[in-house]
Amino acid sequence: MRLMQHKREAFWFYRYLSNFYDKLVNPLFWTERMREKSLDVADWSDGENLRVVDVGSGTGFTTQGIVKRVPAGNVVCVDQSPQQMERAMVKPDLERCRFRLGDAENLPFDDDTFDRYVSAGSIEYWPDPQRGLNEAYRVIKEGGQALMIGPIEPVNPISKFIANTWMLFPPENDYHMYFHQAGFTEVDWAYIRPHWQDNERYGIAIVGTKPKPGKSPNAEGRRSRQELVSADPEGGWLGRNLLLTGRVLLGSAAGFLFIPMALLAHVTAPLRGVEGEVEPLNKEQKIVLGALGGLLTFFVVRALTRKR
Repeated sequence: MRLMQHKREAFWFYRYLSNFYDKLVNPLFWTERMREKSLDVADWSDGENLRVVDVGSGTGFTTQGIVKRVPAGNVVCVDQSPQQMERAMVKPDLERCRFRLGDAENLPFDDDTFDRYVSAGSIEYWPDPQRGLNEAYRVIKEGGQALMIGPIEPVNPISKFIANTWMLFPPENDYHMYFHQAGFTEVDWAYIRPHWQDNERYGIAIVGTKPKPGKSPNAEGRRSRQELVSADPEGGWLGRNLLLTGRVLLGSAAGFLFIPMALLAHVTAPLRGVEGEVEPLNKEQKIVLGALGGLLTFFVVRALTRKR
């Protein structure tokens, strides 16, 4: 598995990432325009009566799109990170949502509970994505829909290497496989990308319908249920601690490499002929871009003035 494709590693990663997730990460990789296009893949008619679970809800950015379509009181947010969840809970439009600590592969709900299941930017950290989709099937009602939004494995070799070092970027065919094996029917999808990305298949929003009540037909025979991740490694064993720390540090480094790469792609998009309505950089992004520019200038000037 990838460095961050572990529940404990993801827990610690988001403990610190939550401090700047909404200001630096989402506006680059998961924009409001992408969110709205993704959510529109599902059917939100009769929204007043729909019960929705948002799995891996994080700081509530996707949830803010959901509550435009259904009453906030009908939405349950599930995440394993209390730090991410705390930031969602203080957003005024999410005050009436309910929040539960939980695991996407072991949801704390009865069968056939919700009308809609949504998960955005969460599958990347699931050790067993098929089990997560089986759970999505289980908790929605007959005729309900599950909407999964996630990245597609990059085409560029450098981006592909960094992505596969960091966390799970499923190939497009895997998303379809997960849905069909879980038992969903009427599967539909749309591709999404930020304006600076020239790859039309940067990400996918894929939705399926549950044809009959009960558990996924794929769930039988799979391994037993597991408890929600603990912040501490099992048994406090030194080797496990060192492995955890190493994965978090290396995985975080690989992940953060995407930020300067995306900022550079953002400012060079017009020069590369990438079409799309430009989404302006916010203050935090401009600060990071300025710092990177200053650092680059320093090294260039130092190289030019170095005595030979």
